[in-house]
Amino acid sequence: MFIVTLNYLVGLSEVDKYLPLHVEYLDKCYDDGIFLMSGRTEPRTGGVILATSTSKEQLETVLSEDPFFKTGIAEYQVTEFVPSKTAKELDYLL
Repeated sequence: MFIVTLNYLVGLSEVDKYLPLHVEYLDKCYDDGIFLMSGRTEPRTGGVILATSTSKEQLETVLSEDPFFKTGIAEYQVTEFVPSKTAKELDYLL
């Protein structure tokens, strides 16, 4: 399991120009079963993605396809963690 933190490197007007392409990218990653949850940070300085992958390297390859990455809009930090406890509704993640 991985937590991906995105930090915007440009202003929100530039972020918003690429947001539709970023959402298409997110939809594909959800369809592929890689992303489990995502959303903006508050204040809106970036975002967070909860992801599953066979390795950090594989996830980094997937993230390199994000239009936000390709255009230099955001930088990414990937943190791997091993879940050991969840709410009952999320037990399938263990």
